Amino acid sequence: MARVSIFPLSGALLYPGLQLPLHIFEPRYRALISDALARDRRIGMVQPQRAEDGAPLFAIGCLGRIGEFEALDDGRYNVILEGESRFRILRELDVTTAFRQVEAELLSEPADGPLAPIERASFEREARRFADSQGYSVNWEQVSRLDDVSLINGVSQIAPFDAAAKQALLEANGLSERCELLVQLMQFFGRRAEGDDDGVTLQ
Repeated sequence: MARVSIFPLSGALLYPGLQLPLHIFEPRYRALISDALARDRRIGMVQPQRAEDGAPLFAIGCLGRIGEFEALDDGRYNVILEGESRFRILRELDVTTAFRQVEAELLSEPADGPLAPIERASFEREARRFADSQGYSVNWEQVSRLDDVSLINGVSQIAPFDAAAKQALLEANGLSERCELLVQLMQFFGRRAEGDDDGVTLQ
């Protein structure tokens, strides 16, 4: 178990092995970064369940280590957070700090092998359809050179889905399960964007 100082931010997810740039301007989160830099440089990224102050938190987040950072003259920070481990919140702690803290269990990541060729092909096919429907310009040659983990987790982190969908991706148990869910979500949100809601489900 670990005591984790958290940054609740809807739509901003971090995955182990990936990076997340953050611009920190609120006083309580400037205090969070300052405290982390003085200690072990680690904070937890987790989504709130509602967009309001003090809202309940989703159970799964990701611990990140502050890598590069820039302390601005007015007290703000620009930081690059490097994902280390997902965690499960056990309970929120009663603290006097301006930022929230939790007791958490660090989760070991599944020993993922590579995706099956049919899984990778299915993902890339659906990703092309989704990108076209959303009007995104993608360098597919560069995408094809990414390893499976970087590709699936990277797309999961930046995909323009709602908070609940992004949370489901973070909670997926392993790369294959996350890939399958990602394909379903691209189908769902892609069709919804085209106005084809009839019969579209996430099941």
